[in-house]
Amino acid sequence: MDVRAYLRQKQALVDNFLKEYLSSNNNESSCLDKLHKAMAYSLMAGGKRLRPILAIAGYEAAGRRSKSIVPAAASLELIHTYSLIHDDLPAMDDDDYRRNKPTNHKVFGEAVAILSGDALLTDAFGIITSIRSKPEILVDVIKELTLACGSEGMVAGQTADIIFEDRKISKKDLFYIHTHKTGALIRASVRIGAIMAEAPPAMLRSLSRYGENVGLAFQIVDDILDVIGTKEELGKSTGADSTRGKNTYPSVFGLEQSKKKAEILIEDALRSIEKLDAKAEPLRKIAEYIIKRRS
Repeated sequence: MDVRAYLRQKQALVDNFLKEYLSSNNNESSCLDKLHKAMAYSLMAGGKRLRPILAIAGYEAAGRRSKSIVPAAASLELIHTYSLIHDDLPAMDDDDYRRNKPTNHKVFGEAVAILSGDALLTDAFGIITSIRSKPEILVDVIKELTLACGSEGMVAGQTADIIFEDRKISKKDLFYIHTHKTGALIRASVRIGAIMAEAPPAMLRSLSRYGENVGLAFQIVDDILDVIGTKEELGKSTGADSTRGKNTYPSVFGLEQSKKKAEILIEDALRSIEKLDAKAEPLRKIAEYIIKRRS
């Protein structure tokens, strides 16, 4: 299969849903108009939609048709975008550019940027509650997101990342940061697709292992690209991790060892779903895409 064509097709599905979501936010109040413009600015800034697409691919791997999963998948992009807006703030990573555009707080100010992130996170759960599905499935999806994004997941990883800046840390702590800061939401994305499809327990376990491995590999590749990539490719300043004293895989293991670790993780991801049939082929191709990506 042509993975790039697949990614474009699923990205279009997600983008169409996000445009409908944003159009429902129209309001005559000038205050709310600024908030909604800030939300739209970052949400539609040209992201790859990898997390929603992984949810769609997980759903399809369990034998379902992709369109039914789109609202749940799109909610993941709202959460991811909220995290990027907050990551870029001066109190966090203090970035000026994201996806080759000025960061949200540079355009709308810090207060509105914070609030637009808050709104996106909250609206993500509102989207899930509007999905027509079994209540117990939606509860499981909400639980999955809460664990992946809250104080036991992404926020925990972000906190550790900030606390350990300019400090030499153990490999165990580095693993914790990466598997929580980035890996948790990617793992949850795959699992949410499987949960929505009511995948059998054995398949859910296989997809969970796949998600864990590609999630960590994705962040390691991100670390590598911050060293060897260009601003034009990445859409943001490179070398920022080193400047801020961030703990990354290249800073701890070196570039070559980091590349090897990412490759092993992708091999493990593929091995975890080797018993799944051809419907899991998009997941296999996405794993290969992650290890080869340049942006």
